[in-house]
Order: sequence, then structure tokens, then C-alpha cells
Amino acid sequence: MTSEQVADRVAGEAGERANNGSDQDASEGYQRGLGNRQIQMIAIGGAIGTGLFLGAGTAISKAGPSLILAYAMAGLVIFFIMRALGELLMYRPVSGSFSDYAREFLGPFWGYVTGWTYWLFWVVTGITEVTAAAKYVQYWDKSIPQWLSALAFTAVLYLANLISVKLFGELEFWFSMVKVTAIIGMILIGIGVITLGFSDAGDTASFSLLWSDGGFFPEGIGGTLMTLQIVMFAFLAVELVGVTAGEATDPKKTLPKAINTVPWRIAVFYLGALIIILSVVSWTVFEPGVSPFVEAFAKIGLPAGAGIVNFVVLTAALSSCNSGMYSTGRMLRDLALNGQGPKFFGVLSARGLPLRGTTVSAAFMLVGVWINYQWPGKAFEYVVSFATISGMWAWIMILLAQLRYRRKSDRGELPKSEFRAPGAPWTSLFALAFIGMVIVLMGIDKDSRVSLYCAPIWAAVMVVSYFVLKARNPQAFARKDYSASPAEKVEQAA
Repeated sequence: MTSEQVADRVAGEAGERANNGSDQDASEGYQRGLGNRQIQMIAIGGAIGTGLFLGAGTAISKAGPSLILAYAMAGLVIFFIMRALGELLMYRPVSGSFSDYAREFLGPFWGYVTGWTYWLFWVVTGITEVTAAAKYVQYWDKSIPQWLSALAFTAVLYLANLISVKLFGELEFWFSMVKVTAIIGMILIGIGVITLGFSDAGDTASFSLLWSDGGFFPEGIGGTLMTLQIVMFAFLAVELVGVTAGEATDPKKTLPKAINTVPWRIAVFYLGALIIILSVVSWTVFEPGVSPFVEAFAKIGLPAGAGIVNFVVLTAALSSCNSGMYSTGRMLRDLALNGQGPKFFGVLSARGLPLRGTTVSAAFMLVGVWINYQWPGKAFEYVVSFATISGMWAWIMILLAQLRYRRKSDRGELPKSEFRAPGAPWTSLFALAFIGMVIVLMGIDKDSRVSLYCAPIWAAVMVVSYFVLKARNPQAFARKDYSASPAEKVEQAA
């Protein structure tokens, strides 16, 4: 990045800060089009996806009712992660989010790796989700080619992300609304079956099913622990709310509110849904790869249940792909602005959107659909499995950056955040230890071990590319002085 580019960027940041009344609140040229209603639903939608609607079936078959405890444990850790992110966001709300925080508190190398890893995470996730969405369409009409549905969905979501950030927010709002309505509907119907005894499941439905068929831990504690990687995968993308910081209309108000709703979201949509489902249908009925919601609707005797759940899962997949297109463009621009990615991605469109980064990311997603069509075997599954470990990398960086920030703010070197994480640093250390345990369990489980095989390959790519780029442009990978005022930065750059 040249001195003129740095000066222009900082001057733009200074103007944005002036307009928003805060030296820390820099939109970096983005339009603040995401309101409180949309931010709240993005936060809710990030915690509800195919991991719950489909993945829970596999997890139930492995752990039984104790899966509820696994979700509760993981949910607590997710809350610690989100509060750590919230503390950083209120210190300095930027669109680069955890990539930028890793760059500031851990060093340029870690910011570089985090930005590119999170970009890859969403590209891979987008590939799998748009392909899955195409398969869900074939539930209603098998004559529709899978590639045609995948192409149509990718094109529609791509265009939506190019029109305005507000349209992205509206799409995400309604996608999330469908998921929330479906889960609440299932919970209410299940409560009616259990308490009033109607439907085909009324004679056997009871809360006692949570412990009567082999106990609460039918597969032992070990079986419960081995589901944690499935559970953590279900929570991936909850951190997406942090990427919206540069485009939220009032980040210092809306983001803390969204983060503080994490506990009740997990309690209702995960724990509540699982408690009701496992009280309507015995855990022994569920099979891997089959949605527990489909099984529950079938047991209750609602013939339209499978079609309803298929529609909900379709929206969940499209929501994930929509989020992927949104976040990848912003991550590529953040890397470009910091000289750690092609300058090509640093330009915004007239509507304040990272058009180039979104376009390239969407193209990669289409290539992935083609690969899946040509080689639907194990090779593609190995690539997909990388999503879990790459997603958790972002969580690790959030926690490490927050620990470093907290030490500096406690020493008076940096201003204290207006939204401090309760119990830190101990809660952050606990979350790191928990993630470490999950990674170890992934290595033990042969079905998820492949994720760890991909990590060293990607790490090698990151290390080699880092040193190559650093040799070409040492200034881009030098530590920056984040404590300087905007005017001082312009003067230094000049």
C-alpha cells in the first residue's frame, strides 16, 4: 500500500469517524444500511442452520438425550466467545472484525492468516450449502437438474449482494424468520402433544423419554463428548454479526443487544427444540443423516411435515450461502486495504459495496458446484470437512486478541471497552481450552479426523505466501500504531 493510499484511507476513516461522532467508529467507506431489526435476525440466523436441522440427527444417534447437555456446554462457550468479540467491537467497530483485531493485538501474520482462512471458510461453506439447496429442490421435482438450481440460487444471492447491503439484510431477516417460525411452531406442537396427548404420538410422548430408554447418557460420557465437534459445527457463523460492524446504523447499540441475546437464543432454539423433540420421539428412533424434525413430524402424524422441514432446511442453506457472499467480499477488501491481498479487491462500488471481492468469491462457489457435479466422491468431502477447523480458527483468534486487549486496557495503554466481557480473562481461557478439547476429539474420531489433515496443508500455503508477500512489500506486514489519531496517521503516511 503506497503512502498516498494509506493517507486516503485514513482520511476517509477520519471523515467517517467525524460523521458518526466517534474516533473509534469507522465504517471504512461502507454504507450503514443494517438496522437493529436486521442485525438481530442476522445474529439469530447465524446460530440456526443445517447443523441443527440435519446434523442433530447424527448427534442424537451417538449421544441420546445427553446431546442436550453437549449443546448447553457448547452454547456457554459460544456466549463467552461472543462477549469477547463484543468487547473488541465496542473498542473499535470495524468491518474487518476479528481479522483486524488479530492484526492489531497478535501481529500482521495472524491477521493475514485469519482473513484468508475466514474467506476460505465461507467459500467452502457456500459451495456445500448451495449444492445442498439444489438437492433440496429435487425433493419436490427430481426433473430439475441440480446444476441449474445451484446456478439460479447463486445468481440470485449474488445479485442481491450487489444491489445494497440493506437488501442483504432483508433477505437474511426473512431467511431467519422462516427458521425461527419453524422451530417455535415445532416446540408449541410438541408441548401440545406431550400435555394434551393428541396425535399419533400422544400415547407415548412424555418428558420421561429423556431418561427412560437407556438413561440420560445411553452411550456414556464418551459418546456425549464425541458429539461436541458436530455441536460446534452447528454454531459456526454465529460470529458473523461482528463482520457487520462497519455497516450497522448504530453499532454501539445494536451489536451488544444482539450478542446479549445469545443465551436465550441457544436456550430456546437448541435446548428447547431438542428437549421437546426427544420427549415426543424416543432417541432410539433417530438415524444419522435424517432430520430429527422430519422424524418428529412423521411420528406426530403430520403428512406435510417432511415438506415443511425440507423448505426450512432449504432456507437455512440459502441463508448460509447469502452470509458467505456478504462476508467474503468484506474480508477480501480488508486484506486489500492492509496490503495483504490484491489491491484489486480494495475498491468499493458506487453503492458502497465490495463488488470485486463478492464477484470472485461467487465465482469460486460456482466452480465448487461444478467440482461436486464431476467428482461427488471422497475428494470433495475432504475439502468440505475443512470448514469446521477453519471456522473455529476465527474463534481462537477472537479469544486471543481479546485477552491481549484486556491486558493492555487494564494497564491503561488502551481505553476500556464499553462492553466488557464478564469473567474475563478466565472465561476466555476456558473457551480456548474447550476448543482445544474439541480439536483433540476431532483427531480421535475417524469421521472428522480428515479436517485436521487439511489444516497443515493450508497452514503451509499461508506461511509460504506470507513470506513471499512480505519480501515484496515489507510495509504492509509491519506492525501499525493503532493508538495514533487519524491526523497523526495521515502525517506519518505522508
